[in-house]
Amino acid sequence: MAPASQPAVFTTQSPYPLPPQTFMIPTAWSRYQLSQLVNKALSLSKPVPFDFLLRGDLLKTSLADWCTQNSVGEEETLEIEYIESVLPPQKMSDLPHDDWVSSVSCQLEQRFLTASYDGQLRAFDYSQKQTWSSVIHGAPVTSFCIVPSTSTNSHLIATASHDLTAQLTEINFESMQETKPLASLHLHTAPLSIVSSNSSGSQVLTASWDSLIGLWDTLVPESDEVPEPAPGDRKKRRKIEGHKPKRKAPLMVLKSHTARVSGAVFNDEKTAYSCGFDSTVRAWDLEHGVCSQTITSSERPFLALSLAPSSAPSTLLASSTDRTISQYDFRDPHPLASVTLAHPATPSCIVRSPSHAHQILSGAYDGVARIWDLRSVKGATPVASFKAWDGEKNFLVLTGKTEASYASGAKAGWGSGKSETTYHNFCATSCQFFFQPEIL
Repeated sequence: MAPASQPAVFTTQSPYPLPPQTFMIPTAWSRYQLSQLVNKALSLSKPVPFDFLLRGDLLKTSLADWCTQNSVGEEETLEIEYIESVLPPQKMSDLPHDDWVSSVSCQLEQRFLTASYDGQLRAFDYSQKQTWSSVIHGAPVTSFCIVPSTSTNSHLIATASHDLTAQLTEINFESMQETKPLASLHLHTAPLSIVSSNSSGSQVLTASWDSLIGLWDTLVPESDEVPEPAPGDRKKRRKIEGHKPKRKAPLMVLKSHTARVSGAVFNDEKTAYSCGFDSTVRAWDLEHGVCSQTITSSERPFLALSLAPSSAPSTLLASSTDRTISQYDFRDPHPLASVTLAHPATPSCIVRSPSHAHQILSGAYDGVARIWDLRSVKGATPVASFKAWDGEKNFLVLTGKTEASYASGAKAGWGSGKSETTYHNFCATSCQFFFQPEIL
């Protein structure tokens, strides 16, 4: 029989530390009573709900049950770490699109940007009003990113498309006439999967179904670096009027994947990571243009990847068709999955929290987004989850921002919202706005 009480000390990395002391905790208590105790001991004017970690296990039962399951003796002092609870967001609104929404960003102040299979970029303000749009490609846009720049009047956007090119475009939200295609990036022979920028904005990566990754600088050449194709070689695409961009060649072509490359991201200025349908995750030395490390997982095509939260440098998260997300530490010369997050459906996208050092958000083909705390690795379960849509709409892409808001998209629009832990997530032709309720 479990004892009536158990000695325990509390630790935390939150802004609410308790002074060092030992508590005698009734073993019948569970998360709710422990949260009340911490709030009372801290004398907080506004209560803050907490979750509790014991040996990397998120407490979901009573202390008595946990101690029995883990063979903890009655005189053994428990070390209990408390973390702020994450509440599931609440839906605010929908924003229908005419075609699938493939990519979304909430990085710009007071604006959401979307990319669609109709070749357009669109901007919405926080009242869900469309304020700007422009046709960027004559074929579906599959991905875009905002390239960091010092300009205050305009923004540099990199886009990837089914037209086999990426493009650098300068946009000004105050004027439809000031959308200026600067350079088209020519390398790939199949549709592009993704485009991403480094933190300085000096370079971008493109990844494609042709198994290649292109490394590009963001300088606009004075003249074409790649010749125009012969008239008979041009494929029929929607014609785009206006300024003609310079045809740009890559700095480097990264060759090692043997199938479609589904994700590519910079780690820093000298290294990058990628994943693909060849069941590999790869690290790249960008100074020499070589694959420096390869993780092979038999018959597990990878769909998406993300850098791990800031608490885990040089660590990568990758989702695969076996319905898991795995964490790999590339500081290890022979990295194995240190964390595996199981999903009931295939996880199609991942984003790390920009404001919480241990949390990530995943979106899956069951239409459910799940928030995970990577400190809870034993029998990992999400700390919060929510279904963004009714019916059979799936998450395709996620993005994050430091403000308390997020958005999501499915096969008929997109959406956004607010959250104490901020995430933005999107899928195809419908978008939604959400907000995170205040912690009560």
